[in-house]
Amino acid sequence: MSVTTLTTRIGEPDLECRYPVVIGENQVIGYAFRWHRDWLVQDSTGEFNLGRPPKGTKGIDMAAARLAAEYAAGRISATPLAEAATELHAICGPAPLLHPRMPKTPGNVEAANAALEVLAEHRWMALSGFPGSDNPWVLRCELCGWTGPKYWSHLRPQRGLPSTRRHDGGCVGDEKVRALITAYQK
Repeated sequence: MSVTTLTTRIGEPDLECRYPVVIGENQVIGYAFRWHRDWLVQDSTGEFNLGRPPKGTKGIDMAAARLAAEYAAGRISATPLAEAATELHAICGPAPLLHPRMPKTPGNVEAANAALEVLAEHRWMALSGFPGSDNPWVLRCELCGWTGPKYWSHLRPQRGLPSTRRHDGGCVGDEKVRALITAYQK
């Protein structure tokens, strides 16, 4: 019996920090990402939680191996990278309160509403539902228009005021941030 091993590479992450797993000439066989310490894969058949990797194994490597094995077995299909990138995020309309993976519990709803209040005060706009503290949350900076992932655990007020360095790529500068956001003036 012969075993074929596919060579994979990990592409650049999308707005929700999902990494495309690529084979050949830019064929995406799925996405690998972390969610509350577990590693998940998303492929042509759905989303699967792989759990935590064994000690000494990187989660991204575990996820890529799972996708490669499923593809080699003919259970999932590939999509050209350019097509896959355009399918992922068409953010239109208001964001839901909770991320689809977050259960709608009273505690999660309360945490999401509290987070949205702080985001509004600090001039961030949520473009996706509240994902919890340690998962990427797609936000837009209302000061300059930058869009990308931020983590609630880095923005929440229990750590004091967030840094005036709001995101990579610069913003409007420390002085303007302090002038435009009333929380820094208290």
